[in-house]
Amino acid sequence: MKIGIFYEHQLPRPWERDDEHRLLKDALEQVELADRLGIDYVWEVEHHFLEEYSHSSAPEVFLAAASQRTNRIRLGHGIVQLPPGFNHPARVAERIATLDLVSDGRVDFGTGESSSEAELGGFLVDRAEKRDQWDEALDAITRMFVETPFAGYDGRFVKMPPRNVVPKPLQRPHPPLWVACSRRETIHLAAEKGIGALSFSFINPDEARKWVDDYYGIIASERCVPAGFEVNANLAVVTPFMCHPDEETAIDRGLDGGHFFGYSLAHYYVFGDHKPGVTNVWEEFQERRALFGFDRRVASQTGQPLGAQLFEQGLGSLRGAVGTPEQIRQLLRGYQDAGVDQVIFVSQAGRNRHEHICEALELFAKEVLPEFHEGEDEREARKRERLAPAIEAAMARREPARAAPPDYSFMAAMQP
Repeated sequence: MKIGIFYEHQLPRPWERDDEHRLLKDALEQVELADRLGIDYVWEVEHHFLEEYSHSSAPEVFLAAASQRTNRIRLGHGIVQLPPGFNHPARVAERIATLDLVSDGRVDFGTGESSSEAELGGFLVDRAEKRDQWDEALDAITRMFVETPFAGYDGRFVKMPPRNVVPKPLQRPHPPLWVACSRRETIHLAAEKGIGALSFSFINPDEARKWVDDYYGIIASERCVPAGFEVNANLAVVTPFMCHPDEETAIDRGLDGGHFFGYSLAHYYVFGDHKPGVTNVWEEFQERRALFGFDRRVASQTGQPLGAQLFEQGLGSLRGAVGTPEQIRQLLRGYQDAGVDQVIFVSQAGRNRHEHICEALELFAKEVLPEFHEGEDEREARKRERLAPAIEAAMARREPARAAPPDYSFMAAMQP
């Protein structure tokens, strides 16, 4: 099972002048450390206008910087927002290909459509049409990767004449495709499109098993018609993380950050009333966290097996992989047994400290990670062999790359 780390670049108020600078430099140091330790992936979001929750509006810049400080870790866009109001498809294809080239072919291309009013409203993207826009943009972008020249597009949302979109990515036919998933039905969509599922719901291993069974069942069925020119059959889950030999220390160092991650996400996507430049999400979190599933007393129970949530008298509270190496090992075994392909840790959250994040990664890599890398090549080979017939059948259902009209050309300067 692969292990990843995840970045929103969270920055709770109050802010000092140098805070964003320090935030990004610390994150780059953490990614560099993760690369040395053998962590498999780093995932970086794209969000806009989500104060405190996410100061990560240019993930391609951060990942490019990370690519030059690392050697082997995969660089995951988790995700690029694809509705054309956010990003023109050709610009996405160009940025992904360039990052793939400068990183020596280490890019994973996660995609999504956003659902926050801050972003959709800010870029004037119609909520009712955002899924269709994502779908159309993804089709156009994957064709830009493989068609030489790109044969053009005449859709509802994407309209572009033939052009040769360059450069082309190093990975052929293109980097692995993923989509952000927050509900079970989006897991189904990922499988129907033959792309990896990045689950941003905090689910326990038992629930994850149901999602895995659904996902791989659809991959193997006639419902799977690949969105790209290669199938990426993988399912990943996200969970808060902090590791320390003493459980109470792990809780003190990581629980509030994990809870702020969940609360601030819900603030922008579920229940918040936000005044730009004014609302203090951290203060609201301190006052209201227990009302929304982030009760510190419940989640800080010690001596129990870890889960996405801990429960007491019917009340659930987010916990995740915040605990000792042995507790985290047992939790990861549960996900592995459920068939999850990757667990992604969120440790840069809330006011979690840089030095504590680094210490946690080092301890985890020393005491837990080797077990989940052991026999990895053999497991991957068995998986490829098991899925090969289904993937071959799925690719046969995919419309092939197109050729541009043979007589198409354009003038250097259009005549009046």
